[in-house]
Amino acid sequence: MSAESSCIIRHFSHYCELSDDEKSLLKRLEESPTDTRANSLLWQTGDAASEFCTLSKGWAYSFRHLENGDRQILEVFLPGDIIGLREFAFSQRLEDVRMLTDGVVCYFPHAHLLDLFQRSVKLTSVVMAISSRHQALITERLINVARRTARQKVAHFLNEMYVRIGQIEPHQHGKLHLPLSQEQLADILGLSPVHVSRTFSALSEEGIVYRERRHVSIPDLKLLAREGEFDASYLREDMHSLLEGLE
Repeated sequence: MSAESSCIIRHFSHYCELSDDEKSLLKRLEESPTDTRANSLLWQTGDAASEFCTLSKGWAYSFRHLENGDRQILEVFLPGDIIGLREFAFSQRLEDVRMLTDGVVCYFPHAHLLDLFQRSVKLTSVVMAISSRHQALITERLINVARRTARQKVAHFLNEMYVRIGQIEPHQHGKLHLPLSQEQLADILGLSPVHVSRTFSALSEEGIVYRERRHVSIPDLKLLAREGEFDASYLREDMHSLLEGLE
């Protein structure tokens, strides 16, 4: 896989400029790609946690089932994301992970990441930044589910996904491909599928968001950001000053 086609290299390059040696180290994390089908499980809660994986292509999500049968979706993973970082210090999986779309996953043992830590302070710093970003995403998801109105929840989530996708696929021009069903959106936002549908209808009637199947059009991004009380600071890292001494 070339550096140009590597999602994880593009992802890490969002944080800092990478040397050829650093790109080579990262490419080790995308060896042995495995084709995966939509809805297939990557692992389940309680499985042995001895490896991570990079999502080379496609979307995935982590979730937990509750005793009453409800499901809470915790994170949505995009191409270039490392899945399983939160379980690095644990012997068992803490959550289920399922593919949302067809994709390509590259599994690698914890030892590969430890090798990367030993050989590159810069890449170690980026992994720490990515872990911090995961924590920020979870924190924002908690606030969204617990404290915002249905309208704010939908608007905030759409803003978040637009920014995240734009960091790996620029030039969206107000268009958002969102391969999430109504039920999955409900499980992310803590709403019922009917409530999600009604909220999208209300936003559409006001010309804020137009949704057709799995495609969303956003005529005015600033207006949508106001609707969701969205502040993108938790998605816009700046590591340049931190890494100046490592260049």
